[in-house]
Amino acid sequence: MMNTVTSMKCACESCLCVVNIGEAIAQNGKYYCSHNCADGHPKGESCGHDGCNCH
Repeated sequence: MMNTVTSMKCACESCLCVVNIGEAIAQNGKYYCSHNCADGHPKGESCGHDGCNCH
């Protein structure tokens, strides 16, 4: 029996978020919770989700 992965940790190393793959921002084969994470935090802003201070 095979299980399908539907959620995983955001690909941003310092991010704590878990993303639903169907709703995530896919970039370069990785999944991110926000555009800030996907773009590498160009302005130093976090993803904006409560309790996460990624950079």
